[in-house]
Amino acid sequence: MITREDIDKSISFEEYYQLVEQLAKSGGTSGENKSEALINYTKLNYSRMKRLVKTTAIAPEVLETVTCFDDKLTWVVLTESWCGDAAQNLPVLSKIAEANKNISIRILMRDENEDLMNQYLTNGGKSIPKLICLDENLKELGTWGPRPKVLKDWLVKEKANPTMEMSALKEQFQVWYTKDKGQTLQKEMITLMQAWLNKDCLSI
Repeated sequence: MITREDIDKSISFEEYYQLVEQLAKSGGTSGENKSEALINYTKLNYSRMKRLVKTTAIAPEVLETVTCFDDKLTWVVLTESWCGDAAQNLPVLSKIAEANKNISIRILMRDENEDLMNQYLTNGGKSIPKLICLDENLKELGTWGPRPKVLKDWLVKEKANPTMEMSALKEQFQVWYTKDKGQTLQKEMITLMQAWLNKDCLSI
């Protein structure tokens, strides 16, 4: 359960972006593991985030739903700077929140919030990013993560019948993200909010 104390210690997307930028430029990384590999991922992810912040276009379906609800929502996202899925999805989630004043996005670092992360495991793992949607009373409405459903399904299929090494699959995920330009995630979040809020005007 996410508390007011958790919200109070969270940071905005802008603050998170600045943190990743600082870490990338100083040769650092967030989280407990400070390996060279994760430091390099943080540097790469800053480049990805920088591009997405500039180029992500808001889907027409998102703009059409801005007047659909006046419920105040908080999207709490657990993440780390080295996470490739986070770098691809957080800027898009931020764009959705920018388009709708009723949505606030707040960031918590996974390794600094282990007890909280353990409440939102994916198949027993601490997969990130993990988004938890809360109403204005901090009641949990639903969750999302760590990646769009099409990629989650692809991963399940690969684990059942492997056709490539996991490292190659992760590279294919990044190719997919680049081609998709955040459009699938935007539509997926509309569908989820329709279920969370039971608002027919959110359907696509």
